[in-house]
Amino acid sequence: MDTALRRLGPHLLRMTDGETGERSQWVLPGIDWLRANPDVEVLADGDYSSYANGTTFRVRDGRSLDPENIELGYHRFFQRSYRAFRELRARHGNPDIRFQVGIPAALDLAVDAFGYEAAQANRGIAEAFGRAQLREIGAILAEAGEDVVFQLESVVALVTVVMSPDEAQPQAAKQMADVLLTLPRDAPEGTIWGAHICLGDFHHKALAEMGSARPLVRLANALAAEWPADRPLTYIHAPFAAADKPGSLESSWYAPVAELDLPDDVRFVAGFIHEDTATDELREIRNMIESNAGREVDVAAACGLGRRPDPAQAWDAMDKAIALIAD
Repeated sequence: MDTALRRLGPHLLRMTDGETGERSQWVLPGIDWLRANPDVEVLADGDYSSYANGTTFRVRDGRSLDPENIELGYHRFFQRSYRAFRELRARHGNPDIRFQVGIPAALDLAVDAFGYEAAQANRGIAEAFGRAQLREIGAILAEAGEDVVFQLESVVALVTVVMSPDEAQPQAAKQMADVLLTLPRDAPEGTIWGAHICLGDFHHKALAEMGSARPLVRLANALAAEWPADRPLTYIHAPFAAADKPGSLESSWYAPVAELDLPDDVRFVAGFIHEDTATDELREIRNMIESNAGREVDVAAACGLGRRPDPAQAWDAMDKAIALIAD
């Protein structure tokens, strides 16, 4: 947090605590806690060396997944960092920065822990994760109020759209948006939201690649169109690179961005900053995105800075962000 404030402070609207340590692999802490959950058992043990080699669980015969038995730790992690965030924010003189709390979609937790087929067959799994998340969100909101932004995060939703035939993508985007929006719709009054749709960055590898920006535009539009008006959506962050694969320099790749349809008060965060792309090339990409979108965009990496194998690559991304917004 101190590094981010020193390098980027005056330009930040929101900031996380970095999700370091046990949380550096996104959903894995919540999945690992399932080993101690009385409602489930291990179906296949994995070493998480790749997307295909994770541990898979199943609900025990005669039982259902009880939200009270699900340990996610969001509130606990928040309590550990929020006080430090407020002190550092004040020390650096950036009082308007909000604290950002990442909330992986219940769909992603269900699929990653139980497998796609099981999560589809037993919708109660995702519902249980969702109710556990609401408990955590309520506790955080009670302490921080409007000083916190909850970021709804999903890989499964965008990958599902990408993997659908072109003619089926609009319907797939609508279906995925309906599933993801269950959480903000049910969230307590007063919650403020952002959304991060992603292609995955596990071991700095993506789960899918896009042939153009069309899938992310379709999903972003679907989310914005159905987002509950009484739960403010402040931004959508979408990937224009895919983990270790930098963004395209072909103008045709960005043409579908012209179809982006977001309200004026919803910021669009373009995730295209990449360690293998020079700053001048990043300017070209930004200009292509903004030209098609007809609006200025915020800039970011495609996914978390901690996914990179070398910390210097994260500092490089921060420096490139400063260069891009200084133009």
